[in-house]
Amino acid sequence: MERILNFEPKKVFTYFEDLTRIPRGSGNEKEVSDYLVEFAKSNNLEYIQDEYMNVIIKKPATPGYESLPAVILQGHMDMVNEKNNDKVHDFDKDPLTLKIVGDDIYADETTLGADNGIAVAMAMSILASSDVAHPALEAVFTVEEETGLVGALKLDGSKLDGKYLINIDSEEEGELLVSCAGGSRIKLILPVSYTDIDSNRVDLKVSVKGLYGGHSGMDIIKGRGNANKLVGRILDAMITEGINFELFNVNGGSKMNAIPREADAVIAVNSSDKAKVEALISKWNDILKNELRGKDDNVQVVVSEIKQDSTKVFDENSKLTAIATLMMVPNGIMSMSHAIENLVESSVNLGVLTTTDSSVSFECAPRSSVGSLKEAIRNQYKALAYLVGAELVTDSDYPEWQYNPDSKLRTHFEKVYKDMYNKDSKVVAIHAGVECGLFKEKLPELDMISIGPNMADVHTPNEHVSISSIQRTYSYLLEVLKRFNEIER
Repeated sequence: MERILNFEPKKVFTYFEDLTRIPRGSGNEKEVSDYLVEFAKSNNLEYIQDEYMNVIIKKPATPGYESLPAVILQGHMDMVNEKNNDKVHDFDKDPLTLKIVGDDIYADETTLGADNGIAVAMAMSILASSDVAHPALEAVFTVEEETGLVGALKLDGSKLDGKYLINIDSEEEGELLVSCAGGSRIKLILPVSYTDIDSNRVDLKVSVKGLYGGHSGMDIIKGRGNANKLVGRILDAMITEGINFELFNVNGGSKMNAIPREADAVIAVNSSDKAKVEALISKWNDILKNELRGKDDNVQVVVSEIKQDSTKVFDENSKLTAIATLMMVPNGIMSMSHAIENLVESSVNLGVLTTTDSSVSFECAPRSSVGSLKEAIRNQYKALAYLVGAELVTDSDYPEWQYNPDSKLRTHFEKVYKDMYNKDSKVVAIHAGVECGLFKEKLPELDMISIGPNMADVHTPNEHVSISSIQRTYSYLLEVLKRFNEIER
């Protein structure tokens, strides 16, 4: 197969392109995990593949570095599977189609998986090298990071000896990430009852679309629209304006940690009320374009006539309760940090809304850099579940990573960056989950940092990564490792 990424350093781009040909959505990592094992075998490197498909590959120190503590290089092998609705692509078996636009690598109307394939590719390149100076290395490739840091949570920390950890899962070149939010996953399951509807009706699909979406941690501060919440507001407006309708289902979003770009509600009305619905939808197009100006300029509310085969609709109580829950469920920024400027302190994202034969589920991702505030958000959901008679399921809880003011690793990174580029790096904290918090929990003495090349629009079909930034970030990482003897002086 012809290669598209014919750039230097050759190994980094070759391994990354290989990864884009392997389906590796969260929960579907066996093939990529086995690929890493075969890589280790072919390079005569020690490896561990655990029962969860996490992979650890170890490489001895190069001559002159044997006395230094081991360094952990860390990234995750899974990616978020998102595509435009009209894109035909099976993430379980199809390779990604890559394209180059200027200095950036994109996939064709799907997520690219640079988050976090770039980390895997860079670590593989170093592991396969014969001319890179470094201490002993332990490359850790985890699974299911995107669905709650599951691989890192289950990893056996006793298999690692490293004193320093370099996570390569950040998205801004020149930034040194030193702290992140903790988070969890919450599912509120609201039971619903159905009743029959007669055939004298018009079936309509009300769709919110055209939203930009984005990462529910990194992009929550941008104030972008949440399609699930917006479709709830529109249904509530129909009730307020006295439009009689029946509700078949309401669905939206595909990932808890992605701000939902599209959502639909399928309703039934008398033919005489169709014009009222169309007028209301026209009004809400104006409302949302005004509210989201400069943030989601392409927002659209569309109503289309369809034919629903089912004769089952929510009974009146279930309809009203589902819409009320959708209106009340917390979403968005909950608090801002007073210690770090422009840092979201706590938030929650209503990522997935799903109707089944017996329930409507509201799947949410709360985050906070303060553990008690994350707990407070969970308690809000618990209280709401109690009020509406819903079940609450919480899983994938992971800790925050607190700033270490005495980090030798951060000081080392800062010095190397200054020497290479004659300017200061930027020390930052983010409102997103990275796996460092879990590694710190397993190995309390770890000194950690996170870096990465310039990426944009991750978790969306517009995800892209800068070629030149990959090159610079890789050179920076090599120089950090080469000069690691300085850190222990």
